[in-house]
Amino acid sequence: MSGIETLQKSFELYFNHRHFPLSPKTLYDPLEQFLSNSGKRIRPILCLMGNELFGEIHEDSYHIAAAIELFHNFSLIHDDIMDEAPLRRGKPTIHAVHGEPTALLGGDVMMVAAYDYINKIDSRYIKDVLKLFNTTAKEVCEGQQLDMDFEKVDKVTMEEYLHMISQKTSVLLAASLQMGAIVGGSTLGNQDLLYSFGKNLGIAFQIQDDYLDAFGDPIKFGKQVGGDIKSNKKTFLMIHALETAKGDDLNELNAAIGSTHEDKVERVLAIFRSCGIDQWAKSLKELYLNKALSDLDNIAVSSNRKESLRELAYYLISRDK
Repeated sequence: MSGIETLQKSFELYFNHRHFPLSPKTLYDPLEQFLSNSGKRIRPILCLMGNELFGEIHEDSYHIAAAIELFHNFSLIHDDIMDEAPLRRGKPTIHAVHGEPTALLGGDVMMVAAYDYINKIDSRYIKDVLKLFNTTAKEVCEGQQLDMDFEKVDKVTMEEYLHMISQKTSVLLAASLQMGAIVGGSTLGNQDLLYSFGKNLGIAFQIQDDYLDAFGDPIKFGKQVGGDIKSNKKTFLMIHALETAKGDDLNELNAAIGSTHEDKVERVLAIFRSCGIDQWAKSLKELYLNKALSDLDNIAVSSNRKESLRELAYYLISRDK
């Protein structure tokens, strides 16, 4: 079984080329620059791992992995517009430099390019892969809409937030694994377990992300902590704090949320610590990690074939940036 770094290098070799025509350069050059400013390529790597869990990595998994990466970046371009975000991965966003119309068109054409890659795969797999890809794409859009809806309401329950995160974040991780498993010749039962593994891992991943925004080291995290608090985002931490804080803590928390003072983040973090939110978040993350690992354990392949996925799971939920 290949390690994470080996698969990252392998995918980069496949993916690291120009994906769009030279003209019109005002549309395509910003997309090429955006793709070159890559993250860790976690989703395409999960696709390759899903294949490798059941057999040798097939060329079709690279095509699907490329489609997944293009779709993910399409969603980021449009998310940045909706969030009015000036930066992505430390660099100016497409809409901030080139304007919203170009960013919208760029996201659209990136989605079309994703389907071009899916069209390359063997006809034996294309129906199942396309069905899962389309379902996932719709769910990601639904999750993004729910996230925006939540900004307009005073209260969001933990159940509602979990549903939103599952759609916005988790389903793409889960589907990436399952699409690779389809090409790898997996049974439907194993595919279901692998999907569940990815979905639970995605929730643990988001909990860690919420935790780092509040309690991370700003030097390692790469940005100032407390961004979610400043923008009044409803996160795992904030929802639980509002549900559990009592008396003076609850009054202070509500006052801090409505505040625009410079000490807002410090005030909210003090209440988080007073209510034990930091330790609660770590426990919740472990709960979903253990759910994911239980699903992985139940997949009917030899344990040594699962080690790369187990290693990746621990990496994702223990990262500090």
